[in-house]
Amino acid sequence: MNARFSVIFTIMVGYAIIFGVSFNMRSFSFFDETASCFADAEKEVSMYKNVIIIPALNPPDRFTGYVLDLIAHGFERILLIDDGSDADHRPLFDSLARQKQVTVLRHAVNLGKGRALKDAFNYALVSWPEDYAGVITADSDGQHTVEDVTKISEALDKNENTLLLGTRDFSGPSVPFKSRNGNKITSVVFRLLYGQDLRDTQTGLRGIPRALLGPYMTLDGERFEYEMNMLIYNARYGAPPEQIFIQTVYFDSNSETHFRPFADSFKIYRLILGSFFKYILASLSSALLDLGVFHLAMLALGRMRDAAAIVTATVAARVISSLYNFIVNRNAVFESGGSASGQMLRYYTLCAAQLALSAGLVVAVDALLGWNKTAEKAVVDSVLFLISYQIQRAWVFRVDKR
Repeated sequence: MNARFSVIFTIMVGYAIIFGVSFNMRSFSFFDETASCFADAEKEVSMYKNVIIIPALNPPDRFTGYVLDLIAHGFERILLIDDGSDADHRPLFDSLARQKQVTVLRHAVNLGKGRALKDAFNYALVSWPEDYAGVITADSDGQHTVEDVTKISEALDKNENTLLLGTRDFSGPSVPFKSRNGNKITSVVFRLLYGQDLRDTQTGLRGIPRALLGPYMTLDGERFEYEMNMLIYNARYGAPPEQIFIQTVYFDSNSETHFRPFADSFKIYRLILGSFFKYILASLSSALLDLGVFHLAMLALGRMRDAAAIVTATVAARVISSLYNFIVNRNAVFESGGSASGQMLRYYTLCAAQLALSAGLVVAVDALLGWNKTAEKAVVDSVLFLISYQIQRAWVFRVDKR
């Protein structure tokens, strides 16, 4: 009896030990899996190290919820610039500043969006380690959804040198008239002058690689025109921007915007058209110089036969005026570096081609239409003048992409 009891007891103890070990192993496995889930969740929440930059001037009440939503989606570095907001909005910024993910920079007076962005770029470069791909700029009125900000941030992680533009669709019925038409006109002008087809030149949602922050900080512009200057700089020195489609959101027909239709539009178009106006002035001054040198040469060659004097004076005037035009275009209009000899060769190649085209097209137009020859030449040369601007920008005085 005792022997049988001992055997049964031994078997029961064995089962208990085996079951206990198995239970403990399953328990450890369960806790390991749970800890792993928490670790993955923590990793997912803290994955966005790119800096969110939001300039704000008297932002709407929904601004607080917008920033908290960005935090909830895992953005660790949110830089707000209080660009001279009134005293009533001070508690809003103070409340957000208490969030560990939020830093607030303050301007005592309104200095403009351009200044706010440049101050923010500087802060991002000097205050955080080099563990982020770049910054994302967004507007304070909530037009840029958190989902779109996240989309830009994820795209920014995949490139180091390309400007990203959040591009809206302006064809919808909710788009205010002035926004739709203003953007279309600006996009057309930008394409004609800079050769890039940007569907949304006014977007404030942009992904800017860290490598571009320093160069962008040196650009002119203190208000809304600064964002246009970024696009112009990028068209000259950078790769074409990557355009990422985002939602088109407007609140109350965009009545909360601080954009000044006349003052800010004037500054923007002064930037866009600046190089082209300088190109026109350079051409006009070259023409005046050509006439002046021709007149002086004719006076100096008074004793020479008329035909020989005219040819000599024409050649001298054209050599001097074209050299002047080359120097002005290179240094003042297109502000190009690089090899002057290579650019001069391309410049005079273009001049020769333009001269031949002018003569050939005038002859062709005259044979076809039989208009006044002077009028025909004026039309042909005007078209060639515009084409020459594009060729000089893109080929003669092209700059190395940085």
